[in-house]
Amino acid sequence: FIQMLRSAKKRDVLQLLRRAPEEMRPFLVEAAVATQSMASLAALSDFLDFSKEPKSLLEKFLYTAAFSPRPSGELLHLVLDKLDEKQLAPETWETGIVAVGSLVGKLCQQKLCGLQQVVKHGVETILRGLRGAKEEPKVVIYLLALGNAMLPETIPTLLHHAEDGPTAVTATATSALQRFPAPHISSKVKRVMRRIFHQKRKSYDKTCRLAAAEILLDNHPSPMDVINILLATSEMETETATFLLLKVQNSLR
Repeated sequence: FIQMLRSAKKRDVLQLLRRAPEEMRPFLVEAAVATQSMASLAALSDFLDFSKEPKSLLEKFLYTAAFSPRPSGELLHLVLDKLDEKQLAPETWETGIVAVGSLVGKLCQQKLCGLQQVVKHGVETILRGLRGAKEEPKVVIYLLALGNAMLPETIPTLLHHAEDGPTAVTATATSALQRFPAPHISSKVKRVMRRIFHQKRKSYDKTCRLAAAEILLDNHPSPMDVINILLATSEMETETATFLLLKVQNSLR
C-alpha cells in the first residue's frame, strides 16, 4: 500500500483520505506518514484540521510521525505547521511538542541538524516554549521534548532544571540526561548529579536521587563516587539501597 502511495498524486491521496470510512482513516493517515512523499504530506496537510478532527486521529498522525525511523525535514515542517493552528486541544499540543523533539533528534542523528532550517526552527520552538512556560506541567512537556531531541547543546538547560526545579521537573530533566551517551556526561554534569544525589542544596525525591546515582555509576565512575554512593545507602530505604548495591556490583563485574 505504501509503495502504491509513493507514486500517487496529491489529489488522489487527498480523495482517498476524504472518502474513506471513518474506521479506515487512522490506517490511511499512518500509511501516508510512512510514505513521506511530497504528495502524501501535502495531502495530509490539507486533510488534517487540528481544530476539528477527532483527537484519536490527530494522535495517530503525531505518534506515527514521532516513531518514524527516518523522518524527513518536510514531515517535521508539517508537524510544526499544524501546531501553529489556533484552538488546539491541550492533549494534542502536548503530544505534538514531544513529537517535535523526537523528529529533531532523529534528523540530527541523520546529520541534518545544520543543513535544514526546519530543524533549527524545531529546536527554537521547544526552547522558546520552555523559557516562557510558567506552569509545572508545561515545563515537563518541553523537557520531555528536549529529552527526545538529545542535543548536547541543551545539556546546560537540562542541568539547570534538574538541580533547581520542583520534583516533577527535576525527575524529567534527570531522566532526559540519562539518555545521553558517555562522551556527553562531562565533569560538570557529574558535579550536578553529585549535588542532587547527596542533597547538597535541597532535598530531592528518591526517583531523582536514583537517576543521579545511575548517571554517575554508568559513566566511568570515579572510586570516590562509588564509595560515597555505598556510604549513602546506609541511610536509605532497603529497596533503594539494594538497587544501588546491585548497580555497583554490576559495574564491578
